[in-house]
Amino acid sequence: MPSQPTAGPWARSAPPIAFAPDEWDLLTRLPARVMIAATSAEPDSDRRTVAEGLAGIDAIAAGTVSDSDLVRAVVAAIYAEADPDPPSAEQFRDRHAGITEVLVNCRAASLVLARRADPADAAAYRQWLQHIAARVCGAARTGVFGHRVSDAETAFLADLHRALQP
Repeated sequence: MPSQPTAGPWARSAPPIAFAPDEWDLLTRLPARVMIAATSAEPDSDRRTVAEGLAGIDAIAAGTVSDSDLVRAVVAAIYAEADPDPPSAEQFRDRHAGITEVLVNCRAASLVLARRADPADAAAYRQWLQHIAARVCGAARTGVFGHRVSDAETAFLADLHRALQP
């Protein structure tokens, strides 16, 4: 697992926008759920799933250098959670149900962002989630000819993009 981001001035501060607790919970849990959905988009070997999980963790941590206060605050909240056994490579047992739930949550988050967040922060958060999914889907070679992203992963990325539209 990559090293945790260093504490900055935003690491201990409240979210930059006054979100309701359930809204903040949605925004802070969604990046990991998107990562798991992306690993679940295509059945893979354990080795590929681990590579995808590591790419996802790295993409989540990359939010620490975002220009967006919101994205940085979400990353800080993610790393501030005390989880003794964080998942690094996981897939949904029921792929369809898990991915569907994540897409529904993405639509809900998009509505929350439209209501409560600065438009630039909202756009940055949406792009960050798509970046996480794209990094996961491109992490392991799949397919007969070693294509980087399978048809199932491409379909997931398109569904995710639609779900995150404002």
